[in-house]
Amino acid sequence: MSRTVFTGGTVYDGTTSLPAVGDVVVEDGRVVEVGTDLDGDEAVDCTGAYVSPGFFDCHVHVTMERPNVLQTIATPFSLQFYLAAANLKKTLDVGITTVRDAGGADQGVKEAVSRGLIPGPRMQIAIIMLSQTGGHGDDWEICGAPAPFFVPHPGRPSGVVDGPLEVRRRVRELIRAGADVIKVATTGGVLSPRDDPRHPHFRDDEIAEMVAEATAAGLHVMAHAQGAGGIKAALRNGVRSIEHGIFLDDEAIDMMLQRGAWLVPTLHAPRAVLAAADEGMPLPQAVVDKARSVSDAHRDSVRRAHEAGVRIAMGTDCGVGLHGTNLDELELMTGTGMSPLEALHATTGSAAELLDVAQDRGTLAPGRRADLVVVDGDPGDVTGLAGRVRAVYLDGVRVGGREA
Repeated sequence: MSRTVFTGGTVYDGTTSLPAVGDVVVEDGRVVEVGTDLDGDEAVDCTGAYVSPGFFDCHVHVTMERPNVLQTIATPFSLQFYLAAANLKKTLDVGITTVRDAGGADQGVKEAVSRGLIPGPRMQIAIIMLSQTGGHGDDWEICGAPAPFFVPHPGRPSGVVDGPLEVRRRVRELIRAGADVIKVATTGGVLSPRDDPRHPHFRDDEIAEMVAEATAAGLHVMAHAQGAGGIKAALRNGVRSIEHGIFLDDEAIDMMLQRGAWLVPTLHAPRAVLAAADEGMPLPQAVVDKARSVSDAHRDSVRRAHEAGVRIAMGTDCGVGLHGTNLDELELMTGTGMSPLEALHATTGSAAELLDVAQDRGTLAPGRRADLVVVDGDPGDVTGLAGRVRAVYLDGVRVGGREA
């Protein structure tokens, strides 16, 4: 097979090591060498740019974009799958080569990407978020009718469950349907108008049942968790990642450190809600008020978690906001005190560890999959990243970016 050398630029290897001038050689879809003065049969000129492992977004919803109840009611059921195809392409074009879909995408969407029927990043899927009755994923409206963002269908069961026995069965159904991760809402949220992000949802026995069933199948559990009580309940029972983490307290941060859990901040999400409201989207006032109220606490929680040494992986909740804006999250992370290098690591090597694919991708080292992104400018600058993505590669083949 021919050897392709990415040369003339800087190499960021996906770790916390400082970027350095160098070359990356790819052969047969894998990285075979990283160093200086390397050669190949073909060359990709990276002058004025840096080569990085492909980026990860550990929290997206590709079957929706800026949802609201009126839009949900007026949207044909099958349109979500065509939207997913468009959203996956937008995501790939900004250098995101791996995503974890946190609810919405089913096995068919994932299979369409893996078979090459549609372009997109590699996917892990949660299928649906588990929610208690009246919780963040219960789409019952005060008129007495449900208006779900994710209508149940054969590949995506309802996520509303109560009690350990119901939980056990639903987790098994999700595993049967192809889930790569189990997602649970252990608190209320912002987009659900009739619950409070600070209130804990599900009791310990229910969360423990989810984790036990997932563990038996070799899977992890991710928790939508915003209030401290629900965060700690998730951590007590073995959840691997805390999504959002808006109201972390010192005890919760200590528990994350003790248990080696990750924080996926999604700083992008409440800002996306406010941007949509400012543009005139018909969102309930309760949703807008909650998005405004959490922003400062959210930023402070991420800052304190980072200072304490909590592991962080990049996630955006894109779908709540616009797909293709994923890389805005890195600049938001630096606003909490993370350095640009730490933000890049959260988006590459750390994210790969969270998703259990670090032996396959997420860093530039011999044997790793050649999912690469070439970005104009310096890795010490994470502003305006989406517009600086020159080219995106999966298995060494260019699939996206400005020049695709």
